[in-house]
Amino acid sequence: MASSPLQDVLVLLGLSVLTVAVLRRIHMPPILGYLFVGILAGPHGLGLIHDTEAIHLLGEIGVVFLLFTIGLDFSLPQFLAMRGKVLGLGGVQVALVTAAGTGVAALHGLPWASGVIFGGILALSSTAMVVKQLVDQVELQSRHGRNALGILLFQDIAVVPFLVLIPLLAGGEEQAMVLPILAALAKGAAAFGAMFALGHWVLRPLFGEVARARSPELFTLSALLVALAAAWVTQQMGLSLALGAFLAGLMLGETEYRHQIEADIRPFQDILLGLFFITIGMRLDVFQLPDLWGWVLELVALLVIGKGVLITVIARLGGHEPGVALRTGLVLAQGGEFGFALMALALSNGLFGAETSQALITSVLLSMVLTPFLIRYNGALTKWLLAGSYLRPRITREEELAEAAQPLAGHTIIAGFGRVGQHLVKFLRDENLDYVVLDLDPLRIREARDAGERVFFGDATHLGMLEAAGLDRARALVITFDSYPATMRILSRVRERSSDIRILVRTRDDTNMEDFYRAGATEVLPESLEASLMLATDLLLSLDVPTEEVMRLLENARSTGYSRLRGVFASTESQELTKASGPRLHTVVLPEEAYGVGKRLAELGLDGADVEVLAVRRGGIRGEDPSPELELRSGDALVLRGSPEQLEWAEKRIRSG
Repeated sequence: MASSPLQDVLVLLGLSVLTVAVLRRIHMPPILGYLFVGILAGPHGLGLIHDTEAIHLLGEIGVVFLLFTIGLDFSLPQFLAMRGKVLGLGGVQVALVTAAGTGVAALHGLPWASGVIFGGILALSSTAMVVKQLVDQVELQSRHGRNALGILLFQDIAVVPFLVLIPLLAGGEEQAMVLPILAALAKGAAAFGAMFALGHWVLRPLFGEVARARSPELFTLSALLVALAAAWVTQQMGLSLALGAFLAGLMLGETEYRHQIEADIRPFQDILLGLFFITIGMRLDVFQLPDLWGWVLELVALLVIGKGVLITVIARLGGHEPGVALRTGLVLAQGGEFGFALMALALSNGLFGAETSQALITSVLLSMVLTPFLIRYNGALTKWLLAGSYLRPRITREEELAEAAQPLAGHTIIAGFGRVGQHLVKFLRDENLDYVVLDLDPLRIREARDAGERVFFGDATHLGMLEAAGLDRARALVITFDSYPATMRILSRVRERSSDIRILVRTRDDTNMEDFYRAGATEVLPESLEASLMLATDLLLSLDVPTEEVMRLLENARSTGYSRLRGVFASTESQELTKASGPRLHTVVLPEEAYGVGKRLAELGLDGADVEVLAVRRGGIRGEDPSPELELRSGDALVLRGSPEQLEWAEKRIRSG
């Protein structure tokens, strides 16, 4: 049977589904699965793919969408807030690793132009792997997590000048490079200026008109058009496709349509970026590896040991404690996905030969295989390597906190000193009630301490810090930050130590309320539901409802765990659908032939499937909390609450039996 591009895509999709599913079960990143699929199906493997040019084109578009999303996510205020870590730690790290990589490349006989890109590839770490795992381990807001985030942010920005340089370095004479580089920088500045003007005067009004049309298809098409058109423009200017996409994302990231654009682009990015990693795997010739193992092991050592040690030293010189510096180095000791993007562009421009590309691909791949283990055990490795000094700073902080909290009893411990925590402190201070606050932001802590607040640097997920804050003597613990993993960790550890203390949990919505209650929370306060109660209070009072009646309604809503407020009806707007992960409401109207007609509610067996019947509308009358003995009639409308899957089952049960 003759091969076709569609057949090639089907083969790759089939292998990807199987491989990524297996890797997710063993908690490995899907990037490794895509690379393996490329190795297996490529010309150096089983040779299942024939039209590699079409696959490479789709992969390049995946990189375009990735840089477009990076531009959307780039926040100038965040950059300015983290400028010390970004420009200091990040800038020095990229410069030194690039220089070291250039030297290694020169020792292996590569020309200087290839060596610069070679070093740049080694300088980049995996943003996707590091951030995801740090979030899962509740370490992103720790000191080493914030260091890593700042360095990764600079690395993401550093990709852009490398993308500009690669086409210039390809085949250029050293003495003739100054003018082309200056010309490219001028083109880049012109592209930035043009995109800024377009973003201000064209893109924002354009997306405003598109949004008013209320057409999801038109909105998605517009986002795709802007991303690809910007990439094409910079390519026509002699720059890279990805640079234009980054600039377009940067401009749209400052508009109110940023989140919707990102949600629309994400599916295309994920699929096409997977194809990009497959194309990288297709370049790997496993039969060449026996001759390259010496170089591969040298590069892996440079990435994992050399890069990790270098970042540790930079962080240490930046004033961080040895343990924090070492943990920063461990989590960033790998190559990354942007390295593959630079590698693909360098290969297409002839900067790397076959042996160099094989060694680079293999070494970056092996370093990424090691990454989940280095990040998972970064704390344990640091304790082992710095056994004599790692815990000393924490013990010192615990002793300082214990001394300050020693006179207190019946006080409140507040985990997190953000906006909510600061508001709580104001109320406690007004009533002359004692409190202790734990936070991880050094600047916020310093300013609060200078103002006389009892705020201490400490991670509330560590039981030792909570005990130092007087957990045994405290009346209440309030968790003010909205982090599911951190909250669950605090609840489990506190309840192991104390069953009496009152624990209040703030959360953004009602999605995880049951989990928090099961873990030991006394009260869970969802912001979205409390805001609804406040609006209802003002509305009812303005409509002359007696104050006593309003208070009764509020108390009833809270005492029943907000049961009357939980759940929303489905919407056609994709952004709301993606966020509505909690209970959903659904209305089922009974036709004459429905199974449920003539039956009592109890006979339908909906309670056993965790589906609640909140109300039954008959004619123009809506009855709340219907009796299980209510006999249903044709035309009745049942208002149900449950998960989407449960609601689908319930509707089939009511209609068909």
